[in-house]
Amino acid sequence: MDILSEALSSMRTGHPTSVRTEGRAPWGLRLPPVAGAGFHVVLYGTCWLVPLADAPDAEPIALSPGDVVFLRDGRGHILADHPATPAEPERPEQYRPSTPIGTVTLGGDGPRTSLLCGNYHLDQGRPHPLVRQLPEVIHLPTRHGRHPELSAAVQLLGTELENPRIGSAGIVPALIDSLLLYILRAWFEDQPPAAAAGWAAALGDSAVAPALTAIHEAPSAQWTVESLADRAGLSRAAFARRFTTLVGEPPMAYLTRWRMTTAARLLRESETPLTTVAARTGYGSEYAFAKAFKREYGQAPGGYRREARAA
Repeated sequence: MDILSEALSSMRTGHPTSVRTEGRAPWGLRLPPVAGAGFHVVLYGTCWLVPLADAPDAEPIALSPGDVVFLRDGRGHILADHPATPAEPERPEQYRPSTPIGTVTLGGDGPRTSLLCGNYHLDQGRPHPLVRQLPEVIHLPTRHGRHPELSAAVQLLGTELENPRIGSAGIVPALIDSLLLYILRAWFEDQPPAAAAGWAAALGDSAVAPALTAIHEAPSAQWTVESLADRAGLSRAAFARRFTTLVGEPPMAYLTRWRMTTAARLLRESETPLTTVAARTGYGSEYAFAKAFKREYGQAPGGYRREARAA
């Protein structure tokens, strides 16, 4: 069971959106907050990511070719050729639709920078704790042999965007969709084992990781702290302390969270009957499931499904 893929899939509410940004110095682009998580990939040239005034403690980040930036909460920010360059919002006339994605062109006649910019539609109202514990901004350089898989994805994207050919319209969205997993895997693997904390440590922990895998593989199983502790090879008390410290909530609380997350996904994405959804998430009756779901989401499963479909 791939917990990272499962966690991200549980938060997705739509396909990524993206645009190619072509700037020639001097240029500065003010980007508003987005609903989800933002990302930038530097395909060519250099630039700066500059925080807005409402983040006074954040420092500008210098970006080089191949660099990737992930913004966990889709916070507003500035991209510019230099931190001192004035920035302005994107104007409609700067956008040109094209295949495989549209292009925004701005700036003067100086050195060129090319970026892939976009956002992943993730449910920030109920973020999975694995995502919630990430830094607000992740900067991943891929030069000098770092993060080879992420670097390969960036190079493929650059090639398809610089020289679109037959099939590019299908290849580019698939690469952008995969990029999110490459970004987060690279960040998790970057964390030194001795200093890793939270989910970065939980995913590699010899006791907690097997318990998480068991919960994700079989959310309908009648798990108890004792049965999960047995899988971890620890006493009940030691396992509960270790799980809570790393995951951020007790084992049974996380089990309920994952059951409700699984149920919500089934309700959004399928016509599975409520009795079957209840059984797949460990509830012996539709009534017990509906009661638990309403406690978690504030509405009955049927109403949630109707609203999700309408949206």
